[in-house]
Amino acid sequence: MWIIFALLSALFAAATAILAKIGIEGVNSNLATAIRTAVVLVMAWGIVFAGGLHQGLGKITPHNWLFLVLSGIATGLSWLFYFAALQKGEASKVIPIDKSSVVLGMVMAFIFLHEKLTSATLVGGALITAGTLVLVFWK
Repeated sequence: MWIIFALLSALFAAATAILAKIGIEGVNSNLATAIRTAVVLVMAWGIVFAGGLHQGLGKITPHNWLFLVLSGIATGLSWLFYFAALQKGEASKVIPIDKSSVVLGMVMAFIFLHEKLTSATLVGGALITAGTLVLVFWK
């Protein structure tokens, strides 16, 4: 089931980039990010309350809160820079650079989460990096 969720995530992330590029035309990128964030906030809390999941708030530890808040800050900064880049650059170049987060995330998983480094992850990471470089710099 996780593969279906991951594929849906990729589909909606791709749609996000195209919709954002169209939507930010003539709009300050920070204002556009704030609007997008408000929509995400309403959707996320709507899903939580609709599913009765808000009752789990009391079970969240200070450790959970710290890292969820830090993750939220990182997400916000990512979105702000992403929208600024989309507004100034070509989507077909911004998107692959943004998706290099896949390789950076893999490296961070090896360092901070002590996940296993395999030949498959090395080759996959190298191919993603090579693909990004080709898409961005090949003339």
